[in-house]
Formats: sequence, C-alpha cells, structure tokens
Amino acid sequence: MRFSVLLVAAVAEAAVIARECEAPGPDEDGRYTISAPGIKAQFIPYGASLTNLFVKDKNGKDIDVVLGYDDVAYYPKDPGHPVYNAIPGRYANRIGKGQYTIDGVTYKTEKNDGENTLHSGTNNWSFRTFNVTAFSSDSITFSILDASNSSQGMLGRVESSITYSVTNSTWHIKMTAKSLDQKTPLLLTQHTYFNLDAYRNPATPKIWDHTLHLPYSPRYLEADQGALPTGKILTAAPDSINDFASSPSLLLGHARNLTGFGGNCGADGACEGYNGYWLIDGAPKDAVVVRLASAFSGVKAELRTDQPGVVLYSCNWMDGSAVLKGTQGIKGVNEKVVRSSCIAIEAQEWPDGVNHPEWNRKQVYGPGETYNWESSWTFGLL
Repeated sequence: MRFSVLLVAAVAEAAVIARECEAPGPDEDGRYTISAPGIKAQFIPYGASLTNLFVKDKNGKDIDVVLGYDDVAYYPKDPGHPVYNAIPGRYANRIGKGQYTIDGVTYKTEKNDGENTLHSGTNNWSFRTFNVTAFSSDSITFSILDASNSSQGMLGRVESSITYSVTNSTWHIKMTAKSLDQKTPLLLTQHTYFNLDAYRNPATPKIWDHTLHLPYSPRYLEADQGALPTGKILTAAPDSINDFASSPSLLLGHARNLTGFGGNCGADGACEGYNGYWLIDGAPKDAVVVRLASAFSGVKAELRTDQPGVVLYSCNWMDGSAVLKGTQGIKGVNEKVVRSSCIAIEAQEWPDGVNHPEWNRKQVYGPGETYNWESSWTFGLL
C-alpha cells in the first residue's frame, strides 16, 4: 500500500515537473518571447514576424532596435504593409515584368510593384499566419504549407520552416523549404528593419549617422528606376554613393551631399539613398559580412550569413504616418517612422536571378530538393 502511495506521489511530482518544463504559450498580447544573456526577442505567427528585439546599449539599458507595432492585431491591418521583420516568400524581392520561365514554360506572376512582382505578390508569406511547431525559452519554429498558386504563378506545394533562436547576444535564423510537386522558384529572406538608437536620439530620428561596413561587398547590381536589376554588375569606387567596403567608418549618409544620392534608388529621382543589392565576394566561412553601428547608442550589429549578398533599403517610402512602438522614441520629439529613419538589411540570393541565366544562380527547386538559408546577428558595443 505504501509503495502504491509513493508511486502515485512520484507520478504526480513528475507531472508537475513536466508541466513546469513545458514552454509557456504566447504572452497576453499574442507575442512569443525567447531570451538569452544580452538579448530578448519576441515574435508573432503572422508572417513569422519578429516584433521586438531588445539588446544592451552603452549604458547597460535594454533598447528595442527593430521596427514594429505595439498592437499585434495591426500587423495584418496596416494598408502600407512594410513587411516589418517578416518572411516574404516563396520568392522574395522582385521578379522582372511579372513573369519567369522554367523548362520553356512561362509563368505569369502578380504585378504589384509597377511592371514587376514584389515578394511574390499580395498574398505572399508575409501576409500568412504560420503554425508554431516548436517553442522553448530560447527557440521558436514557425512552419507553413504553401498551396499551389496561392500566390499567382507560384505553382506546386511548398513546405517551409523558420527557426529563430538566441544565444549570448546573438539572434540565429535558419530556414528550409521544399517543393513537393514540381519545379518552382524559391528565394527567402528575413526582412529586418533596424534603428539602433531605438529612435531615442534627440538630434535626429534618421539613420544617416549610423555607420555601415560591408567589407566583402565592393560590387553591387545595377538597378533600373523600378529597383529591378538590369543584369549589370558594377564596382563602387571608394567614397562613392554605393561604397560601403572601403572603410569601416563610413556613415550610412556619407554620400548625402553627392550628386545622384537623391534618386540613387530609382523612382525617377524620388527615392533617396538605398534600395539595392550588394554581392558578398570571397568572405571566409562565418566572417562578419555586414556591420551596422551607432555611436549614439553604442550598439553594433554584425551579420554572418551563408547567402551570397544583401539588400539594403534605407526606408525612403516611410511617410511619417506610422507611430513608433512604446518601447521606442521620445515623446514630443521622435514619435513617428519618418523617411530615411531606418534600414532594412536582407541577406538573400540575387534578386530576379530566376530571369538571369547568365548569372548561373540556383533559384529553382524541384521535388526532392531542399532550399536552405542561415544567418545570425550578433550585438555588442563599440
């Protein structure tokens, strides 16, 4: 009898321990939180999106260095849909003229960006609610089964998983995708928007005082007025508008006074700054390929990636209508997301490579082939 009582007690105790070891669900506001020393990240299933990323500034305070909304319910409602820290897919960035060809068959895609397709159209993965398939105190995995033609012209089913994890001051991102039925274009990215000051610099909300160094990226893709690659590969001369390779101390706005900066990213002169693709050439394995830093906050962010290049977008189209999160800004001074006040840095394959066979890029995957993508951001102090 005593043995039975002890056994029941042991089972009950084990059940309590098991419940305590289980990761909690989302917070009351719908966010899933993971953390490690020096970093805390929060996510929602909509778009597999990062909503908040807290790191330490030079004063030892936690600051939120990515853009987003306080109300998670607003992510699917925002008519501007800037793809805040989400996963656009199944083919991120642009597809020229809204079409691509595989094995002699031409597929038409939705033209949602002038004459081009952006991020696979207006039902791309950044508009979808992913499933949470794994969750612990320092890791979360989102998964999606994308039906054939759910984005116009993207045929065949694709299953994909996105795993975010954190270790000491580092955010890790790993993606896989597999076409189940037929050949289809695959190109993913994490569309991360940064302001390393958390909009708390009273002198300016803008990003131009951040430094940016791409040590392995003197070359970039020439783009037309619609930000679509022309096919030409150019090399930036030192101190030119698109040079971020020649010096680790170049400011993001180092070229603001140069002729051509206003219009450097197209739109017939309306887009100032950057919205293009830089190639990563000859980087050793696990090398830091992008370093973004702010003297005001003292924070630096260092990217390592297995991707062959990065998109830089300096938030030209932010019009001041979006309100900052409560974790950011200065009341009465910096309260809105204004033009050129952030930068999106997106590690990925060459944009529109599916339409440039001369580049010899692997961007079409068939049944049995797995697409892989891996990057990490490490945060520290200057």
